[in-house]
Amino acid sequence: MRNLRILPKVRDSWSYLYVEHARIDQEDKGICIHDAKGRVHVPCASLSLLMLGPGTSVTHAAVMAMVEAGCLVAWCGEQGVRFYAQGMGETRSAVNLMQQARFWADPQRRMQVVRRMYEMRFGEPLDPSLSLRQIRGKEGARVRTAYARASETYGVPWSGRNYDRNDWDRSDPVNRALSAANACLYGVCHAAIVAAGYSPALGFIHTGKMLSFVYDVADLYKTEITIPAAFMEVAKGVQRLESRVRHRCRDLFAERRLLERIVTDLARLFDLDPNPEPEVDLEVALPGDLWDPEGPVAGGRNFGGRS
Repeated sequence: MRNLRILPKVRDSWSYLYVEHARIDQEDKGICIHDAKGRVHVPCASLSLLMLGPGTSVTHAAVMAMVEAGCLVAWCGEQGVRFYAQGMGETRSAVNLMQQARFWADPQRRMQVVRRMYEMRFGEPLDPSLSLRQIRGKEGARVRTAYARASETYGVPWSGRNYDRNDWDRSDPVNRALSAANACLYGVCHAAIVAAGYSPALGFIHTGKMLSFVYDVADLYKTEITIPAAFMEVAKGVQRLESRVRHRCRDLFAERRLLERIVTDLARLFDLDPNPEPEVDLEVALPGDLWDPEGPVAGGRNFGGRS
């Protein structure tokens, strides 16, 4: 009997797989990827995110297999640097989303989450007297230092973050590498957020975009993972740069156990248990409760009968 309501074990999955110029169909309990080099079977039950790039076609049966396995599907642009659409994750419970919404809608709780996010980035508590503007200035200095340190460590010149999404090839190699690395990070964070039952749109630091919370969460890990990865690969040369960056990020995500950290960090942000007890096993997905000012009322019944 399958439990459709508990938090899926996204922390135990592989991080992501990027595919372009290929055909994907269903095979056994997983999917099969066909391209010019041959065919590869992928057990999607152990995969958190499949990124579909240009020139990719996918069958209905393959999408069904990925949905049933809890694998998020994301349609993205060339080299994974644009995000177009997503398929839903596995979680059926709205507990985490409702907690996120409570914190987002309450100015005091929202500020609490914002400060926690910055403290996670800094790795130390913040002085309570610091204003949000001062904290943002402190964060800006930290990021500039991270770029400068990576530039010095890997011997790659750095003149600032500068790229044009509409003219990819005009960007310098390190900016292209950073964009490719961040796209991978956004995808994995997005997969973890949706799989854990949160909304990618309800951001706390970023706001106004459907991926605002994805950007919030991704910023927790950039200086540790994507910035060093991008500079490291540029130092090796520009041949197949974006592909090498994606592979480097994939290895680092696994080495640093990023998915496990994201799920734990999200729970910490919202005062939730990162390892909730399993809920009631259900054979089918039943309707949830109905809201009532006096408390939840059981759904799935007709209230129009005689009293």
